[in-house]
Amino acid sequence: MKKMFWVPLALLSLSVSAEVAVVVHPSNAAALSPEAIAQIYLGRSKSFPDGKAALPLGQPEGSKTNEQFNEKVLNKSGSQIKAYWSKLVFTGKGTPPKEVSSDAEMLELVSQNPNVIGYIDKAAVTDKVKVVATF
Repeated sequence: MKKMFWVPLALLSLSVSAEVAVVVHPSNAAALSPEAIAQIYLGRSKSFPDGKAALPLGQPEGSKTNEQFNEKVLNKSGSQIKAYWSKLVFTGKGTPPKEVSSDAEMLELVSQNPNVIGYIDKAAVTDKVKVVATF
C-alpha cells in the first residue's frame, strides 16, 4: 500500500519542477552568472556585465515558470517578490520587470531586441534566442 502512494507522489514532484531557461538575443555576448541575473531582476543592476543596457521581462505572477524562477534564481517566494517591488515602487526607487503573457511572446520580444533578458520554460526554447542559464 505504501509503495502505491509514493510512486504517484514521486511522479507529481517530477512534473512540478520544470527547468527554467534564462534567454537573451543571440547577438548578446554577455556572460551572466546566477548572481548577475538576480541583480538585474531585482532592479539592482540596469546593465549586463559588458555594460550594455539590460531590460528584464517577466512571466505572469502565479505562473509555474514565474514561481520556479523566483524560487531558483531569486531565492524568494512570489509574495516576497511582490512585497519587495511594492516597497521599491512606493519609495520611487524602482519598477518591476514588465510582464509578458506567454513563453511565445517572451521568445518574440527577446529575439527582436539585444537588450532584453527573459526566462521561459526550457521546453519552449527555440533557435531565435540564446540560453545563458538554466535552473
